[in-house]
Amino acid sequence: MGSIGRLSTQGTVLLLCDMQDKFRPTIFQFTNIVSNAARVLQACRTLGIPPIVTEQYPKGLGPTVPELGASDLKAYAKTKFSMLTEEVQSELKALGEPKKAILCGIEAQACIACTTFDLLERGIEVHIVADAVSSRSQTDRLFALSRLKQSGAFLTTTEGLLLQLVQDAKHPNFKEIQKLLAHPSPDTGLLGLFSSL
Repeated sequence: MGSIGRLSTQGTVLLLCDMQDKFRPTIFQFTNIVSNAARVLQACRTLGIPPIVTEQYPKGLGPTVPELGASDLKAYAKTKFSMLTEEVQSELKALGEPKKAILCGIEAQACIACTTFDLLERGIEVHIVADAVSSRSQTDRLFALSRLKQSGAFLTTTEGLLLQLVQDAKHPNFKEIQKLLAHPSPDTGLLGLFSSL
């Protein structure tokens, strides 16, 4: 039987892809996508899951947006669409070669897709946080998520991910995670896509 996609805090890494200032006006639901990714980052910090941040051609596309809450993290600059640059691969090696990756960011049909394919080819299980991933067009977002699901990635939501990571109200960090779930995740337009996935 193949993996059912159960997540745990052990052997997992959070990948935050290219949430940069110049994308703000063009990416569908950018503000809400970043808000959800910021909650995922907060939860991962609380639970000891290491984060990795990339920026696509930052000289032209600007820095990671401050509201992500990642200003203390080194952002790896890249020009290729996959996050798996040599530097990021070295970082993964230093982290003990995680077997599972949580993926948030933009764009679904470009950097998220290429990163997912690279991770899957390396035998790393991929969990895409669908309400923390977007594109300029809803069509590209829909077909990218559908295609990545066909390839073997698991699709989840911000809240689903956080609850899966703690799994029990008796978890020592549950109260902190519960605070992140006090308000429902903002709508990022996924409901209209759901019947097609």
